[in-house]
Amino acid sequence: MKTSLDIIVRPTEIDVNGHVNNAKYLEYLEWGREEWYEAGDLPYDVLKRLGIQTVTVNININYRKECGQGERLTIVTEPDAIGRTSYVLNQKIYNEQGELCADAAVTSVAMDVDTRKSRPVPEELRKFFPKSV
Repeated sequence: MKTSLDIIVRPTEIDVNGHVNNAKYLEYLEWGREEWYEAGDLPYDVLKRLGIQTVTVNININYRKECGQGERLTIVTEPDAIGRTSYVLNQKIYNEQGELCADAAVTSVAMDVDTRKSRPVPEELRKFFPKSV
């Protein structure tokens, strides 16, 4: 499953260099992941009913092109790889011209809501990832 989320850069997201602050890209990626979970009918309350919370444990991001105030951006999120308790979502941020502004591999872990320890990724989430060959 692949999702796209369109946003507009707000004035409060601009830093002293006149472009989007690096930390805001992480927020944009988070919005994209929330959109991905929602599209898969796995919002936070559903995951919690399944006994898990998803915890981001690593983000490897590349900043490719600066973005400015008022720009329209698209955040694309798609599954990449899955293990027993963790999985990776690939995310890309494009501007209106279709130029790649940032890309990231985001690793998350399925955490048991009671024990606060990692646990196997439930099938309801696992089904969105490519099968191993």
